[in-house]
Amino acid sequence: MPLEGQWRRANTPLRNLTQRERRAALVGLAVTVIAVIALVVGTAGNSRPAPGPGCVRANVAGVMGASEINLCGQHAKRLCARNAELSDPNALTIQASCRDAGLLRPSQSG
Repeated sequence: MPLEGQWRRANTPLRNLTQRERRAALVGLAVTVIAVIALVVGTAGNSRPAPGPGCVRANVAGVMGASEINLCGQHAKRLCARNAELSDPNALTIQASCRDAGLLRPSQSG
């Protein structure tokens, strides 16, 4: 049998928040929102510079995911020469990076 006034007693808070506690909670929430927005704005975009002259940067598929290739100088030239006549997707990605670096002529590729 329900008791008279039981629902009201069970759903009444023990005490109400004071104005100071409400203000502190709102300030905390505002600081958190501002920090999250600053973090998102600060990390948005691509700030990574392009590879230097004569350097190759390509992301190629691997067994466990993508791998990034970063090579410069003679190493980059050898990589471009090895992949110049191939037609698999990794070679095409490397060829595009080689063309951007000026290590592969536009007529050299599959």
